[in-house]
Amino acid sequence: MRSKTTAIAATLVAVLGLWGCSGKGKEQAQPRQMIVPVAVAVAETRDVPIQIAAIGTVEPYNTVQVKSQVTGELSSVSFAEGQDVRKGQLLFRIDRRPLEAELRRLEATLAKDTATSANDRVQAERYTALFKEGVVSKQMADQMRTAANASDAVLKADEAAIENARVQLQYTTIHSPIDGRTGDLAVEPGNLVKANDVVLVTINQVNPIYVTFTVPEQYLPEIKRYSATGKLRVEAQIQNEVQPVVGLLTFIDNAVDRQTGTIKLKATFDNADRRLWPGQFVNTRLTLTTQPNAVTVPTQAVQTGQQGPYVFVINMQDKTAQSRPVKVGAAVRGLTVIQEGVAVGETVVTDGHLRLVPNAKVELKNAPGQPAQNAPGGSQPTQVANQGSR
Repeated sequence: MRSKTTAIAATLVAVLGLWGCSGKGKEQAQPRQMIVPVAVAVAETRDVPIQIAAIGTVEPYNTVQVKSQVTGELSSVSFAEGQDVRKGQLLFRIDRRPLEAELRRLEATLAKDTATSANDRVQAERYTALFKEGVVSKQMADQMRTAANASDAVLKADEAAIENARVQLQYTTIHSPIDGRTGDLAVEPGNLVKANDVVLVTINQVNPIYVTFTVPEQYLPEIKRYSATGKLRVEAQIQNEVQPVVGLLTFIDNAVDRQTGTIKLKATFDNADRRLWPGQFVNTRLTLTTQPNAVTVPTQAVQTGQQGPYVFVINMQDKTAQSRPVKVGAAVRGLTVIQEGVAVGETVVTDGHLRLVPNAKVELKNAPGQPAQNAPGGSQPTQVANQGSR
């Protein structure tokens, strides 16, 4: 009996020991609430331009393909490849000696035909008088008058041929029809050129210059509405350059492309500094209007979840993060416009989202309103309605 009691007591001691050890382990396993380091920014208001972004192509304002209008030997070239030329400036000379000889031949032919015509006219008048006297027949008099009229027609043909020859002589000197910049010279002096055959040189007018781009047809009503009040501003951003080139929208195509569902637009740029060059690809931004006092936060603050976009807003009193759904506006270069969900002056998380949960304690890596140490800097924001940048 005594041994049985001893065994029961030993069992109770063992159970109590195990229970004590288990309770102590649970107490030690309870994790301490983690403090998450985050970067923050303050929601601000600013006037944001509403823009449409697209990829554009630079095109010359005018393009002329210079050809010879006469056949002959190219005797001289009066410009260098890639040189700027003015309207009326001499470009080419074509050997004019064959055309001058042809002009002299035509002038001699005219002199001969003039004499023949004068004689035919005298003969016609003589035979007309003889017919009235009854000496010759009416048929003979009519034949002489017809010959005189034919001679007069030959004179007119000779005069027209001489006029054409003089025009051909003028074509032996080729002048620039526009102000522009010459391209590659296709024919060197000494070669024979044919009328309206080979392009001798192409001249592009680059000052001013066009940028052509297309946007989805869904923006056409807004573009027409805002352009009715004046020409819209267009910015062309050249790759690897910070400052965009500014121009004005000057052309809206008269039809939507059925295959792509886009409308072609064209902007004109002064291009006095020659920053834009034909054939370049540029990122264009068409400004429709300006949204005043828009609430903005850095773009990296907006996260996307199963319920839509949200941001983490910091309670500055207890330094806790709260997840809050938001309604965002159009995309912004560097910023996002918040239509609903965040008030001006509230602090939002811009970095450190992966470790955040609702009501988590946070540690601010930067003061509100100041960029984080490793956060990239940004320029003035520009709202973009259509993401079309390269």
